[in-house]
Amino acid sequence: MIGLGPMGQAMTRTLLAAGHPVTVWNRTAGRADGVVADGAALAATPGEAVEASDLVLLSLTDYRAMYDVLGGATASLAGRTLVNLSSDTPDRTREAAAWAADHGAAFLSGGVMVPSPMVGTEAARVYYSGRGEVLEHHLAALRPLGTPEHLGEDPGLAQLMYQAQLAVFLTTLSGLMHATAMLGTAGTRAGEALPVLLSFTDTIGGMLRAGEDSPGTALDAGEHPGDLSTVTMMGATADHIVETSTSLGLDLALPLAVRSHYGRALENGHGGDGWTRVIDSIRTPR
Repeated sequence: MIGLGPMGQAMTRTLLAAGHPVTVWNRTAGRADGVVADGAALAATPGEAVEASDLVLLSLTDYRAMYDVLGGATASLAGRTLVNLSSDTPDRTREAAAWAADHGAAFLSGGVMVPSPMVGTEAARVYYSGRGEVLEHHLAALRPLGTPEHLGEDPGLAQLMYQAQLAVFLTTLSGLMHATAMLGTAGTRAGEALPVLLSFTDTIGGMLRAGEDSPGTALDAGEHPGDLSTVTMMGATADHIVETSTSLGLDLALPLAVRSHYGRALENGHGGDGWTRVIDSIRTPR
C-alpha cells in the first residue's frame, strides 16, 4: 500500500484484518506508525514497497503523485499489478495504464465509493476498470475493501463513474450549504436547518423513482414528458432562488449555474418539456 492518508490507512487496516500481509510506504513516514503498530511492515523506499508484493495499491492525491513516487522504482514494476485508487480524470487514468504497460506492469483503475470509515463494510463499493482477468486474479485480496464491480476493459471507466458520482455528491453538499446559508440569514442555526434539509434530500431518490418510468428510461428514449413539472415551472423556481439569494447577499455561483440550464432550455423552445430537458445544455455547452 503506497499512500497513507485516511483512505490508505483504512484500506491497510481492512486488509490486515482480512489476514493479508501488507507492506506500506508513505512520503511522511510518521503516518505509518499506526498501521505498523497494527501489523503492517514499513518499507524504507517506494521500490522496497513495490518489491514486497505482486499487488501494489496506490491511494494518493492524484495520478501525478504516482509518477513522482514510482518514478525511481520503475525497474521493479515488471510482472506486478498496479491498482490505482486515487482520484483523477479518465484521460489521465488511460495515460497511467499505458505508462504501467510500458514498464511491464498490469494496471487497474479503481474508485472507492465510500468515505474512509466505511471501507470494508457492507456499504462499501469499489468500481474497477481494466483487464477483467487481472481483476479476477486479485479478487480475493481486493474484495475485503468493498463489493467490487468491474465496469469494463477501458481503464478510464472506473474514474468516469467515480467522478460522475462525486459530481452528484459535491453539488449536493454545495446545495446544502447554500440552503443553510439562506436560512441562516433569518437566524436559523445550522443545527436546526440541516436535519430538515437532509430529510428532504432523503426523499429525492424516491421522488425520482416514483411512477412506472424512471427519468433514465425517458432520457434513453430521448423523451422529456412535462406532465409533472415543466422547464417553465422549474425555470421560474430557479429565478426565485437567484432573486432570494441576491436579496440575502449570498454568493450566486450555484444558483446562477442551475438557472442557466433552464434558461437554455427555454431559449430553445422547450418550456413545456420536463426538467430532464436541461441535459441538452449540459451535453452541448455554449
